[in-house]
Amino acid sequence: MLEVVHGNRGLCAQPCRLPYTLIDENNTNIDTGYLLSPRDLNGVNFLPSLIKMGISCFKIEGRLKSPEYVAITTKFYRKYIDLVWQNQNLSNEEILKLINKELSIKNPQTNLTDLEEILQVFNRGNFSNGHLDENPNQNLIFKEKSNNSGFYLGKVEKINANKGYITLKLENTIAIGDKISIDSKTYTISELMENKNNIRTAFKNQTVTIGRIKGNIKNNMKIFKLENKVLTDSISPTFLQDKEFKKIPLIASLSVLKNEPISIEIKCNNENSIYYNEKVKIISDIMPTIANNNPITQEKIKEQISKTGNTMFYFENINVNLDDNLFIPKFNIFKEIRRIAIEKLQNNIINKEITSRNLIFKPIINHNSNYDCTTLKISLLLNIINKNTDYSSLYNIDKLYIPLKYFLLKEYKSQISALCEKFNIFIYMPNIIKDNIKVNYNILKDFNFKGVVISNISQINLFEKKTNLIGNYTLNVFNSQTLNYLKKLGINEFCITPELNDKDSKELLNSSPISSEMLVYGKIPFMTMNYCLLGCTNKCYKNCKKLCKTNKKFYLKDRLNFNFRIVPDSFLGTTTIYNSKITSFEYSKFKINVARISILDESISEIQNIINTVRNNKKFEGNSYTRSF
Repeated sequence: MLEVVHGNRGLCAQPCRLPYTLIDENNTNIDTGYLLSPRDLNGVNFLPSLIKMGISCFKIEGRLKSPEYVAITTKFYRKYIDLVWQNQNLSNEEILKLINKELSIKNPQTNLTDLEEILQVFNRGNFSNGHLDENPNQNLIFKEKSNNSGFYLGKVEKINANKGYITLKLENTIAIGDKISIDSKTYTISELMENKNNIRTAFKNQTVTIGRIKGNIKNNMKIFKLENKVLTDSISPTFLQDKEFKKIPLIASLSVLKNEPISIEIKCNNENSIYYNEKVKIISDIMPTIANNNPITQEKIKEQISKTGNTMFYFENINVNLDDNLFIPKFNIFKEIRRIAIEKLQNNIINKEITSRNLIFKPIINHNSNYDCTTLKISLLLNIINKNTDYSSLYNIDKLYIPLKYFLLKEYKSQISALCEKFNIFIYMPNIIKDNIKVNYNILKDFNFKGVVISNISQINLFEKKTNLIGNYTLNVFNSQTLNYLKKLGINEFCITPELNDKDSKELLNSSPISSEMLVYGKIPFMTMNYCLLGCTNKCYKNCKKLCKTNKKFYLKDRLNFNFRIVPDSFLGTTTIYNSKITSFEYSKFKINVARISILDESISEIQNIINTVRNNKKFEGNSYTRSF
């Protein structure tokens, strides 16, 4: 469960695949490595329960993967989804037995099981159950390496640098043409020997020598097999050959008649296709003539029409209305009208889709009648409440946002109740509330709060209709259509997302039908994780050291020595990672009603100084930067 700011529109820079050091406030190292890099998820054993829950579509991640990975992974899940579908009358336990039996069978073409094939093509330290299991997952992150680990082959036992020979005892099978990795460098095996004899394949427990290996290689270096040539060759036709393996069926009707131009009509009767009931007719400018000899036949016409080549279509039925004794002066006319008809069929669907989307996203122009620069309000978000801090001395605040958990934890009840009497308090909802977190919303009635900041669209139904609802920036509002819809749902104010640039922000604010808020100061959360970096798990467990219960502050230090504050939350079971620098906006050029200040570790005097600075629209000094696009 991961939410990354600037990752919602294809702009994620993959920070989870970078190395970090976990430190405390005293700069003591707690952990190091690729601490945010999850193992890839394999959910094959959860397919029976997921499918029976009613899930009808599974997304396979593959945006930055190789064609081999996409092909093998898709084939893998297609096979086991079909197996579950065909045996839905059985219990989940019985289906799992069938799955595990099938997973144990070696494929004759590759001599690998289905799971070994998918592991070979790409894995990071094997696979993980992700968050699908009810038990704490202490195997979620693989911190040793962020890219493909492949299969472990063994350690370098002997080196002949002059000849480029390395010797090892194998932990897995290798063969000529396989690709291996040594110290992050990749080699293709072109010479393989046992007892000085050339061989093509070697197996586990054999001691072999691999030739033509150059580089700064040392004894005990680990060797991994990244690519299995037999496996790659078995799957490559699906994306290297000039052909499609799954096509949409069409029906063609041709008219080749005396004194009439040749015409074709194609249509799709497949109810599972977006082309269903779509049809086109093409009339050529070619007319048949009387044949002197060898008249055209239905078989020859069908042969030409059926050649759909590397398109997504094939003709399951071709009907030809043909007069006798006709000659076609331009025989490639059948190829031409088939091509034109298929192109027109595709364009019809594309144009329908474009038209549909234009109707949905037709701009709605509103005029922000709520805007009044002389009555700008200040909202203050306290991300962390310190039990020993007196916040009642703060002033010049119109709204105070307090995270949900502090209303639910008994030890904070008196402190929060006192703040509710002093300020206009709003409950600040978390981005994620997991099902296993039992939230008693009746407890909230004990507090005199004025409204709720909604961070997820599903949270609207948790509160009474009359509750004053504010949409957080995590709703990712990018257009006026969304704002009008949120207004209908009862949201009367929204916080603009930091992902919009200045131009788009101004356009959205100028047309907003509801009041607007902007985060003008604070460390923006970069990531919300369903994972604890301190306990190395996605759920609490008995023998955890519970470092999150201490008063220490913790940070992730990146390769550029920037420290990112992390806040583990044992109540919600999540961790929030904040930006290393404070973001500050010069908000005077934007038509906003509320300026939000987000506080993390600042003292009371610092908070009041920030409030006064924002109130007077002054610039911030020190460890901060102003947004610039």
